[in-house]
Amino acid sequence: MALLDVRCVSSGYGEMTILRDISLRVDPGEVVTLIGPNGAGKSTLLKTIFGLLRPTGGQILFEDTDITGLNPPALVRRGMSYVPQVDNVFPSLTVQENLEMGAFVRHDSFVERLEEIYAFFPALGLKRKQRVGGLSGGERQMVAMGRALMLDPRLLLLDEPSAGLSPRLVRIVFEKMAEINQTGVALLIVEQNAREALRLSHRGYVMASGEVRLEGEGSQLVQDEEVRRLYLGGRR
Repeated sequence: MALLDVRCVSSGYGEMTILRDISLRVDPGEVVTLIGPNGAGKSTLLKTIFGLLRPTGGQILFEDTDITGLNPPALVRRGMSYVPQVDNVFPSLTVQENLEMGAFVRHDSFVERLEEIYAFFPALGLKRKQRVGGLSGGERQMVAMGRALMLDPRLLLLDEPSAGLSPRLVRIVFEKMAEINQTGVALLIVEQNAREALRLSHRGYVMASGEVRLEGEGSQLVQDEEVRRLYLGGRR
């Protein structure tokens, strides 16, 4: 059984259709990456899955339950979290306050989970009382991921997690994504660094003009001549 099953979904903004009959799946514990040119609809797809946009057609299943059109709080309670590309932290709040915001639907004590997040991101533990607006881009991204993990999700949606980061911080973010996956969390990633994302991924989907044009194992897509020419800069 797929963890996430997107079936012939169409979506967009108002009268503008962006996605056309998109189908994909994410199995339990998988890393799946969406690649493609700007404007392909990758971020729109994540927003539609997470209930920020309502699909105009098709069906979305999560753990074999129809979640089509459910709002984000309902999806978070079911075990799905989302880290957007921008506006993914509260700059005026401290690191700890940001992480606590991630536990907003919990009705039990989350102290133990908070310490687990600090153990997973040691740099955040050292700066737990510092305002997030004063952190580096990589540290802010870790805060965003840590907050999304506060509810111990089974699926994490990540939109361009390495965007705007230095090569060193990109490497750290990819290492953390791999570590998150090793804990059993499935990842669905939109990422501009397509080569590294596919190397991390079990499978990938190539999108263009709101449609899936190609899918396959991550290692196969990295070696595909057309994918390399169009999306990976032609280099190995």
